[in-house]
This record gives sequence, C-alpha cells and structure tokens, in this order.
Amino acid sequence: MLYAVASAGGVIAWLPLFSLLLPMRIEAVAGDARIGLATIVAVAGAIAASVANIAAGWASDRSVERGGGRRRWVTFGLAALMLAYPSIALADTPTGILAAVLGVQVAVNLLIAPLLAIMADEVPEGQIGFASSLLAFGAPLASAFLALLVAMPTIDIGLRLAIIPLVAAFLIAPFLFARAVPVTPQAVDATPTRPRDLAAAWFARLLVQIAGNVVALYLFYYLRGVADGASSDTVAARTGQLLTLVNLLAIPAALVAGRLSDRTGRRRAILFAAAAAAAAGLVVMGTAVHWLAGAIGYAVFAIGSAVFAALHAGFAMLLLPSVRRRGRDLGLLNLTNTAPSIIGPPIAWALTGPEGFGLAFLVLAALTLSGGALMLVVRGD
Repeated sequence: MLYAVASAGGVIAWLPLFSLLLPMRIEAVAGDARIGLATIVAVAGAIAASVANIAAGWASDRSVERGGGRRRWVTFGLAALMLAYPSIALADTPTGILAAVLGVQVAVNLLIAPLLAIMADEVPEGQIGFASSLLAFGAPLASAFLALLVAMPTIDIGLRLAIIPLVAAFLIAPFLFARAVPVTPQAVDATPTRPRDLAAAWFARLLVQIAGNVVALYLFYYLRGVADGASSDTVAARTGQLLTLVNLLAIPAALVAGRLSDRTGRRRAILFAAAAAAAAGLVVMGTAVHWLAGAIGYAVFAIGSAVFAALHAGFAMLLLPSVRRRGRDLGLLNLTNTAPSIIGPPIAWALTGPEGFGLAFLVLAALTLSGGALMLVVRGD
C-alpha cells in the first residue's frame, strides 16, 4: 500500500501539469498558436523524457549492483522536481515554456524510473496483477487534486504549480523510509522470455499509448470544441470534474481486472478487452457533436486505457530478461509512454481541421484496437 501511495505521488508529479495546467499556460502565452506550440512542446518533452528515463533506470541499476538501492534516485528526482516546477510559472514566452517543460520532464523521469523498477524488484509474480491494478489509484487521486486546484480561483497559476511537487513529496516520502524486501532472482527468472514476446508487448503498448498521449494533450481543446461556446474557465472546471469522475471509475475496473488476471492467468485476453473498450470510446469521441456524448466517449476510452496500462505494466515485468538490468529495460519499455508523444501529435495535427478531431480519433481507435490484438500473440498465459 505504501508503494501504491508513492506511485500516486509519482502521477501527481506530472498529470495535473500535462493534462490541464500546461495547456492553459500554453494558451495564455501562445494564443491562437497554441496547437503548434503544444505539439512542439510535446515532441521535445518526450525526447527529453525518454533519455532521462533510460539514464535514471541505468543509474539505479548501478546503485543496486554496488549494494545501494533505487530509493536514493527517487529522492534525487523529488529534489529536481522542486527546482523545475517554478520555471513553468515564470516562463512567459514560447521558448521559456519549452525550456521549462524540458526541465520538468527530466525531473519527473528521474523520479518515476527507479520507482517503477522497485516494483519489479519487490513484488512476487503471483501478486503482480493486483499490484499493477493498484497503480490505477494514481490517476484519480491526481485528477481529484487537479480539480481542487482549478476550483479555487483565488489561487494563481504560480501557487498551483508550487503546490504540485510538495504534494508529490508528501505521498512518496513514507515509502522511501520503508525497508526494501527484494524478490529472489530465481523466482523471477524461472520462466524464459522470448525476445519476440517482449517486442510484441512493446509495440502493443506503443499503439495504445499513442491514442492516450494525443487525447491527454488535446482533451482540453477537444472539449472546448464540443462545449457549445462555454468559456475557457468553465471548460477547465468541467474537465477537472470529468477527469476525477472517470479516474475514480477506473479504480474498481482495474482492481477487478488485476485480481482476475492473477487468478485465471488470462492476462492477454483481459488486455485485449481493455484495448477494445478504449477503441470504442475513441469512436464515440470522434463522432460526438455535444459535450455529453464527448464526455461519455472519453470515459469509456479512459477506463479501458487505464486498465490496459496498469495491467500491461505488470505483465511486461514478467517478460524482462534480466534482474540485473531492470531499471534500464523498464526505461526502454517506457519509450512506449514517451515515443507516442513524438508520434501522436504530428498525426493528430495532420488529421485535425476546422471540423475538429473526428478523423484523428477514428484513426487512433484503429491503432488502439490493433495494439490490443497484438497482445494476443504474446506468450505469457
């Protein structure tokens, strides 16, 4: 449970910023050029995040080899986060926004890369599905926190951004003082891994996450387009409430799916079903013309993709080839979270016109369903 709380702190470190506060900040700085700046920031930030995640995972591997541990790197990440967040509030030009986001991305990945590797180190295989489902608590907690931030108009953007790393540290700190209890290497390496299985799982998550990153980046703008002329502040408040509700609904779905995957071993079938649900939600979003339909479509998409992401994290850990390079290998797997930020926005930008995001979301639905189907070829049940 301490790990679940710490993981939620890791989500709070980035979700409130990248889902709503950064788009609002970009709109304030760039105005009508917001879509272009948001795309540039997303692509550059994803490159920085990818490099930082792999480097932090590798560094934590070296610490483990030398008899230390990964928790010290989580502490370094928290310290870097405290220094990076104020730059978002101080930036008042497109270049300043870009530089600030790069700093935050490095800090966030310095924090979450070793934190995820700790899960692979310390959770037994028979509990990996349930442990993965606990990761679903992070998004609703972060969304509720975000809704609270945007519901208080007396708090300016600078104070909102200053509060985020403090709350993240408050949630992560108790876990850092907990004693590490690693799983024995023999228990983890008992089943050999085929390279093609890991590659298929990698590409499956990549395809699903492309949609997740695009929707997260452009959700605020999408909902403004179907909100019948509502003001920016009104849409922001509605978006915060929607994110909170949807992510709360994702918790029981992930818990049930995670427990079911542990008991039945049918992890691949459950992952496919989650991806299919996410694809159906994108189809609804792509054809919606009113707020309610768009919100329902987003809810179906978000719940399906949240279940897929949570269970896939644990399933992929069972496919890692070496206990000595978990941090590095998880960093490579994390490219499926960051590479979509490079691939997805240009696709969405090219397919988005004056009529909205309809065509882009339909294409993303096809990619998501393909990712779910790809999981069916992975050996692991």
